[in-house]
Amino acid sequence: MPGRCSVLAALSLVSGLALAAMTPQAAPLSRAADNASSTVDVELVLAVDISYSMDPDELALQREGYALALTSPEFLNALKQGIHGKIAITYFEWAGANDQKVVVPWRVIDGPESAGSVAQEISRAPLRRAARTSISAALLYGMELFSTSGQRGLRRVIDVSGDGANNSGPLVAIARDEVLSHGITINGLPVMLKRPSYSTMDIDNLDVYYEDCVIGGPAAFVVPVKDREKFVEAIRTKLVLEIASLEPQARIIKASAANPRLPCTTGERIWQERWGN
Repeated sequence: MPGRCSVLAALSLVSGLALAAMTPQAAPLSRAADNASSTVDVELVLAVDISYSMDPDELALQREGYALALTSPEFLNALKQGIHGKIAITYFEWAGANDQKVVVPWRVIDGPESAGSVAQEISRAPLRRAARTSISAALLYGMELFSTSGQRGLRRVIDVSGDGANNSGPLVAIARDEVLSHGITINGLPVMLKRPSYSTMDIDNLDVYYEDCVIGGPAAFVVPVKDREKFVEAIRTKLVLEIASLEPQARIIKASAANPRLPCTTGERIWQERWGN
């Protein structure tokens, strides 16, 4: 069984790279050759979980992590290495099947000033929480956002973070496959800071669930967060890997694996057992 991506493996990759010498993987380069009309290196959708299982401290830490990552030297250096030296980005929060809210509409980041502006927009938005967990609806909502970006990226990526399994809306594997069919890559940041609890319907091995049921597409990866002190670093690492089109050294099982290690209906089963609907 291939090794799963860990925060430490991803962090060691970023810290050990001379970012000025980064070379994108073959798949994005081949797309670049066929995509002369591109305007940005990446169209990036940040899909962030705000379900009730995320406590207020975690929500604040999550916001801080994205704001600091977007203004970090590592991110800005990686940004400069792209063909265009800029990306398009939007940030939305999600919970249940009918709860998605854009916090930062599409913005182009092309340097420190625009990155700082997006970071401030993220930081200033009021924190909120909502019921249920629909990764599937978040993925489908994120897919639709690309039609409003106003840009054409060499790659399109949905970056989804969350602390639980899908328990609302369409089945997650079906939604994932629909998104992948449009040439969009899905990366994941499973938040695993607390011991799994029946009261919040957490599951063991959420990183495995994300690997086998949520992510997919060219160079897709998961960066699990298991240490509160590493939260900000993990987000920064993931964003750098995404805009530089690199893969972590430790590969993971593809999301389209024929035999997922955890049932992709785990969240729905737990909800049914507890609430009966």
